[in-house]
Formats: sequence, C-alpha cells, structure tokens
Amino acid sequence: MGLKLYKKDTSAPCRSVYMVLEILNITDVEYVNMNLVKRDHYTDEYLKMNPQHTIPTLKDGDFVIWDSHVITTYLVNQYGKDDALYPKDLKKRALVDLRLHFDNSVLFAALKAAMVPILYHGEKTFRKENLDNIKTGYEFLEKFLTGLWLTGDSITLADICCVANISSLNEILPIDNVLYPKLTAWFERCSKQEFYIKGNVPGLQSFQELLKSSIQ
Repeated sequence: MGLKLYKKDTSAPCRSVYMVLEILNITDVEYVNMNLVKRDHYTDEYLKMNPQHTIPTLKDGDFVIWDSHVITTYLVNQYGKDDALYPKDLKKRALVDLRLHFDNSVLFAALKAAMVPILYHGEKTFRKENLDNIKTGYEFLEKFLTGLWLTGDSITLADICCVANISSLNEILPIDNVLYPKLTAWFERCSKQEFYIKGNVPGLQSFQELLKSSIQ
C-alpha cells in the first residue's frame, strides 16, 4: 500500500484521519511527525509536495493530497470495503459533504481562530469573539442532530471529522449539556467508539497538555 502521512498529533484534522485509518483497519502507514515550530512544513521538499504547507498531507505511492476531508474521503473510496462511511448514493453523500463543509468552514475555522492568538501571539485568555464563534458551531450542531448521528442513523465521515474538532473545541469551551443536550449525547456516543478511543484520544490528550501549558 505504501501510505505515508505527514502529521501532528495535537491537530484535530490529523486526528480525523487517524480515526478513519483505524475504522478501515489500515495499519501499513508510515507516520512523519511535523514540528511546526521548527517550520518543517516550510522546507523545500515539503513545499514541493504541498505548496499550501498544511497538515495533514498524505502520500499514496507517488500520489499526494492534503486537506483532511479530501484525505478521509479518498481513503474510504480507495480502501474501504463498503461505502458506509461515505455513501455512493448521491443524496446521502451530499448530506455528508454538507457537514464536511460545515466542519471546515465553521468548526475548524473557530478552532483555528481561537488557538492562533494563544499559540503564536502569547495571549493567555481566549478572545470573546472567538468563544462566540465556538458557541455558534455548537448551536448549529444542536439543530443538525435530528437522529443518532449527523446524517441519520449510522456513523459517517461527517461524524468522524466533526468530532475531531468538537473534542478540541470542548477543551476550550466545555459543551453545556443543558443548552446543547443533543450535541452532548452525540459527543458521548462518539467518545465510546473504538475508533475514537484509539484514533482521537491520544492526540486529544496531547492537545490538552499543549493548551494547559499555553494558558498558564
């Protein structure tokens, strides 16, 4: 198979890829840890491979892609035994895509906006406008959840990708179970899944440690 994943464990997008690899039982992967402080993602070699210098980046032989959503959909399409995580039915797939775009434009955007001042500008408290953006994400998810999972009665890439970001956002602004009972229940269901425990929890613990050291 020859997969190589350039990653950082504290990154929620990277952890979404870990979870998909876990649920697909893909173990033949070479992991390359990226030190962003040392600007590993700006080396000539990396920029030639990924001009956007983002993580994660996946190499499958000579084929290179980045953006966690693209990587996860590719893995399911290329290596999944079925289409349960990313349905071939166009209407069902459109619902998953809808949530994936929401994850990128709302949840990850809120996470990035909240963390950049902390990690790169030395701020010790989160800005109100960034906390408000997180609340907005919670409010939308509460409305989206009309079944057990984000697009119905079975887990899809929508749940996997969104919960990676939600698990990090919850460390910044804990989910209020009174205001968001459906979101709370969904998050608890996700947290009990084996792929979450193996693929997300270790990196989330690293994120917790990073957060603690950054805001003390």
